[in-house]
Amino acid sequence: MRLRYAYRIDPTPSQRIALARAFGCARVVFNDALALRNQAYENGEPFIADAELSVRVITKAKATPERVWLGEVSSAS
Repeated sequence: MRLRYAYRIDPTPSQRIALARAFGCARVVFNDALALRNQAYENGEPFIADAELSVRVITKAKATPERVWLGEVSSAS
């Protein structure tokens, strides 16, 4: 017998903002990582490892003026 559970969350307005920021950052980081891997593939470069990708897309991106806002969102939440 299989059980199925349904959950519903009802975040407060401040929680909605925090969730939107977190998911927005995740989307931007994912899209940037995908673009880097696609670019490497098209140029015939070797596959970019996850650790290197993390450094390029997150750590180095936080130092640029256009992606400094990535540091405003908690990485632990």
